[in-house]
Amino acid sequence: MEQKWLFIGDSITDSGRNQDAEGLGNGYVRMIRDEIFKKNAVEIINKGVSGDRIIDLEKRWNRDVLSVQPNVVSISIGINDVWRQLDHPEMDQVIPSDFKKIYEELVEKVRSLGASCILMEPTIIEERIDSIGNQTLLPYVEIVRQLAMKYDAILVPTHTAFIEKLQKGQGMLTTDGVHMTEAGNQLMAKTWLESCLKKLF
Repeated sequence: MEQKWLFIGDSITDSGRNQDAEGLGNGYVRMIRDEIFKKNAVEIINKGVSGDRIIDLEKRWNRDVLSVQPNVVSISIGINDVWRQLDHPEMDQVIPSDFKKIYEELVEKVRSLGASCILMEPTIIEERIDSIGNQTLLPYVEIVRQLAMKYDAILVPTHTAFIEKLQKGQGMLTTDGVHMTEAGNQLMAKTWLESCLKKLF
């Protein structure tokens, strides 16, 4: 029976999926599908929604994840939880303790399905390592790492991979500090594939 692998997150995952006949978008999810498709029969489902924070995932978790009954759930979230603190400080914000509590509840629900859980580190906010966005992001990245360890989930070290590229002066990974260029999507897909494939097959 064909496995269902579900990717969920914000605009980085969404990547125009609603304008795509296959519903995959033109980002890292499609690149992962194209690589897997060469050898394995897997249905890839993209449930990214632009602008989402962890609180938005929580609201749609039953509909977009649990009801689908996937075998694998890959979660990429956290950028907007931090970005909204910078560009819309008047909003109710998701502080690290809230982020951890909700994220943990979502992971537990995935585990209750008997599905494998993949946690992707939030990538970057601006292509300067010392930007306010990247500094503010660090506790959220650390929470994802802690949850992966606690629940024996697969960790995809996307933040680490992006920071290493920036340290080497290999920028142009984003169009605006957050959304991916082709190179940024390739780096996300490569990091995901290297982290996950041997553990999933």
